[in-house]
This record gives sequence, structure tokens and C-alpha cells, in this order.
Amino acid sequence: MLTEQQTLILQALVNCIIPADDFPNGWDAGVGDYLIQQFEGDLQEKVAVYKNGLSSLDDEAHVIHGKGFATLTSDEQTALLTSIEKGQIKGGWAIDPVQFFAMACQHCTEGFYSDPKNGGNRDGISWQMIGFEVRE
Repeated sequence: MLTEQQTLILQALVNCIIPADDFPNGWDAGVGDYLIQQFEGDLQEKVAVYKNGLSSLDDEAHVIHGKGFATLTSDEQTALLTSIEKGQIKGGWAIDPVQFFAMACQHCTEGFYSDPKNGGNRDGISWQMIGFEVRE
């Protein structure tokens, strides 16, 4: 699966996409658990893309800031991802960085708002955030 370093980069990416406010950040809300569970299921064919994308994201951070993505400040991470979203990259990516970031955003959203039975949305936190009431 993912290396320890790739997992740290994924955690930073998830938390940049879904930052904490009055509610927990994406990782604390279970998005990481969702993704890792899905990497063994429905997203199994995307694991290689994630590995490549996370390593390329870290390389991009090194090219621009001289340090890894997970160690950047929140503002630096956001600025870097904004550039990537626009296709403004300085490093060498073996995959399309714009598509990688869009895919990661989509999967983070799925994990954040999904049924908690799917591994994300820990304790239904995103449902509480939007006022969704579960009726049993």
C-alpha cells in the first residue's frame, strides 16, 4: 500500500482540502480511513496513481520550498495546490497534476460526506455540520 512518507503527504493533502474550522479536519473526520479502506476495494486501481501523485506533490514542494509537502505551512500548502490546480508546476510529474488533484478532491469529498459505514465521516461529523438528521 502507501509508504509511511506517502501516508504523511496524504494526510497533509486531505487536511488542506478539508481544513478544520468549527469541525474537525478531513483526516480527523475519517477521510484517511475511508481512502485506505477504498485502496483495498473500489479504488484499488488508483493506488499506483496516488503513490505517483503523492511523491510528485512532495517533489514539487521540494522544488519550490526546499522541503516536503507535509512540512509546509498551511498557507504554503494551499498556494502550492492552487498552482497545481491551475497546471502551473515546476517539477516533473509522470501523471497529470491537475487530474491528480481533482481526483484527490473528489475522493476526499466522498470520504467526508459518505455513510460512516464506508470508513469515513467519523461519528457522522459532516452530517452534523450540514444539519442532516439520520432517522432510524
